[in-house]
Amino acid sequence: MDYGFHAPTMSFPVAGTLMIEPTESEPKAELDRFCDALIAIREEIRAIEDGTADGGDNALKNAPHTARELTADEWTHPYSREEAAFPAPWCARTSSGHSWAASTTRTGIGI
Repeated sequence: MDYGFHAPTMSFPVAGTLMIEPTESEPKAELDRFCDALIAIREEIRAIEDGTADGGDNALKNAPHTARELTADEWTHPYSREEAAFPAPWCARTSSGHSWAASTTRTGIGI
């Protein structure tokens, strides 16, 4: 949900694997955006693995960040508020034409 998606149908057909089965009605552009989100999540994991991101205090582990936390006077995390609220470029788009709902799931506002 952090990247603006609700969980698709998933199963674990073979130990150590994950099968994701989107609905047939999803347009290719939306499937591509979903793949981009999965790749971005993998990069968040890689940053923890290689020490670029703090292992205990990082945007992935602390997600979702609530609107209260994001707007508080004090920010104690080693990553930016923007990274917490908008993990991908499409999450930062506003309701003036694009996906505002994507950003609200990351911040814990939800719709």
